[in-house]
Amino acid sequence: MSLNPEFDSLVSSKSFDRRSFLVTSLGAGFALAVQPVMAQTAVKTDDAGLLAGEIKVPVKDGQMVAYRAAPRGNAKVPVVLVVSEIFGVHEYIKDVCRRLAKLGYCAIAPELFARQGDPQKYTSIPELMANITSKTPDAQVMTDLDACVAWATAQGADTNRLAITGFCWGGRISWLYSAHNPQLKAAVAWYGRLVGVANEFTPKHPMELTSNMMAPVLGLYGGLDTGIPLESVEAMEKALKQGSAAAKVSEIRVYDNAPHAFHADYRPSYRKEDAEDGWKKMQAWFKKSGL
Repeated sequence: MSLNPEFDSLVSSKSFDRRSFLVTSLGAGFALAVQPVMAQTAVKTDDAGLLAGEIKVPVKDGQMVAYRAAPRGNAKVPVVLVVSEIFGVHEYIKDVCRRLAKLGYCAIAPELFARQGDPQKYTSIPELMANITSKTPDAQVMTDLDACVAWATAQGADTNRLAITGFCWGGRISWLYSAHNPQLKAAVAWYGRLVGVANEFTPKHPMELTSNMMAPVLGLYGGLDTGIPLESVEAMEKALKQGSAAAKVSEIRVYDNAPHAFHADYRPSYRKEDAEDGWKKMQAWFKKSGL
């Protein structure tokens, strides 16, 4: 059942053929396309006191693999959906889930590319984008995220206190989900693209959906991000002021000296001070929304 038929009509310009799942389990370590990993800076969060590991989420066409981390012995906790970069659910995203679980959340990171292929096995970012991310429909992603919420509800988690956060590709998805699920209370989008070319897979972009937003979004962006021009960030700020009630209370924070992926502690783009400040702002944003 659709949570927001009006939004679905915007992001689903056609019926997409369902595919079999090409990824049925999560790999270990980091995606090949980001090797070598900056091991000296990569944050490592243990799973002590946590229920952490791979799960299978029922969806219409089978079971989608995901990573879940939650406080052990306390099911009724708020839920945070964690949406990966183009690299899928590799070690960095799993660690983000454990960090959130240590804060008292049930964090779920679905492998949203599972039907298109395994992004962790690609060694070339352009090839990965051409074969995986560019062929993953927004409409499919929205329903897969809905399935994660349904799974969390069935496990006893408090999905009345629901948030989403995502990085890069997942940052864009976080903006979109705020216009899709009326149950969502808050979103934090880390350097997610705001504009783009419309096609059958991505018919609408965040800039075009501010009137549909139902949850406030905190956008965290790098001033030196060569892939997301500041002009688009500034245009988004103006669009938010003309959008829905949730859009009007949304905020964007730009870190002047940060590049793209400044939170990715396993990559050279990592900026420790900005990443830690963004993480604190994310926590405050969630608490402000009752999470």
